[in-house]
Amino acid sequence: MKKVFTNNAPAAIGPYSQAMISGDMLYTSGQIPVDPATGAIVEGGIEAQAEQVMKNLAAVLEAAGTTFDKVVKTTCFLQSMDDFAAFNAVYAKYFISLPARSCVEVAKLPKTVLCEVELIAEI
Repeated sequence: MKKVFTNNAPAAIGPYSQAMISGDMLYTSGQIPVDPATGAIVEGGIEAQAEQVMKNLAAVLEAAGTTFDKVVKTTCFLQSMDDFAAFNAVYAKYFISLPARSCVEVAKLPKTVLCEVELIAEI
């Protein structure tokens, strides 16, 4: 196994890695809408937060040597299903290969963000 780290995505806020490579597969930790340059949560609602999550995932994918078109599964966590349509609009711009997905509403996310996404991709 190999740890993946990039300065272009937020550093882990706990005892975990941004992602791990096992064999020819990448497993990311959940990415939240933290701007890696400032460490601040992106403001502006679900669309702005979802965009930052996708940018963070893109940075981790790049650091691992893969891309969005190699993603096989995502798990999406929303603070409110009322944001489902707006979140999907952003999500659809990045995951054009239509990987398998689970999307759930959760009681609370780290730093009270509106969304978090983790993924599994081929290298």
